[in-house]
Amino acid sequence: MPTKKTTNNAFFKMAQAPLNPSPQLAEVLGSAAPISRPQLAKKVWAYIKKHKLQDPKKRREIIADDKLKPVFGKARLDMFQMTKAISKHLSTFFKI
Repeated sequence: MPTKKTTNNAFFKMAQAPLNPSPQLAEVLGSAAPISRPQLAKKVWAYIKKHKLQDPKKRREIIADDKLKPVFGKARLDMFQMTKAISKHLSTFFKI
């Protein structure tokens, strides 16, 4: 009989841990409040779709506007490189 696969609770806690966005990223998000990675991705995608920043021909490419250029570091970015670029603008949140 196969054993039941267990989940790694530490991973889930880390993924949901609040992170502080940089001032440039906070401008895109609309708030400088700490945010978890899943919520961050959701808000960035909402911003991209609201401002129609996906290349219509190459849907995988995002065309950065004036707010996203400081976050991405360049004018165009592949959606799979977006997480790496955004990670540079996050810092851990320590409760005191």
